[in-house]
Amino acid sequence: QVQLVESGGGLVQAGGSLRLSCAASGRTFSNYAMGWFRQPAGKEREFVAAINGIGTTTYYADSVKGRFTISRDNAKNTLYLQVNSLKPEDTAVYVCAARPQYHSGSYYYANEYDYWGQGTRVTVSS
Repeated sequence: QVQLVESGGGLVQAGGSLRLSCAASGRTFSNYAMGWFRQPAGKEREFVAAINGIGTTTYYADSVKGRFTISRDNAKNTLYLQVNSLKPEDTAVYVCAARPQYHSGSYYYANEYDYWGQGTRVTVSS
């Protein structure tokens, strides 16, 4: 079992920035690839970004490329998402997820992840 707890969300004006964190516990953190997903109110959950276990490879949704940066600190068992140049359409609950590094499935699909946090809300005002 892997436990995930997100933090760092809040209310920010358009153009602002936040750093989201996801603290992991329970297993060896570097053995898990990690992802960020988001779910706007009334909409489906969507992929935001992902990173492999050792932090050398990252993946981004087209909508966030150049504005968001995913990273991890395996010594601290923590995943990060730096979100810059925020837009009102970025408003959502942001959730981190974990999957074993050896899984061969796509990083982009939520059903490839085994463990999920509760989420942290990001609200961007115009």
